[in-house]
Amino acid sequence: MSERDAYVKKLQAKLEEWDAEIDKLQAKMKGAQADAQRNYEAQLNELRTMRKETLEKMEEVRGASEGAWQDMQTGLEKAWTGLQDAFSKALRRFD
Repeated sequence: MSERDAYVKKLQAKLEEWDAEIDKLQAKMKGAQADAQRNYEAQLNELRTMRKETLEKMEEVRGASEGAWQDMQTGLEKAWTGLQDAFSKALRRFD
């Protein structure tokens, strides 16, 4: 397995964990008051958008040549860091 494939596989596993967490947050949101539900839904939408953007960057890396993917890695790392930060903030708001 190439370094790129291992990197993408690691990111994919983390995205799958976050998908499960988003599902849990969605269920928690349904038990909240109407005002809180709107706030939670906005946060979940933000998480889903950021996750989608990160997935798109990951797919670009997956499709890039072995040499080009390292150049793309910086953009993916930035998106990944943004998603991690947003996810952590959303989790804190749900608690």
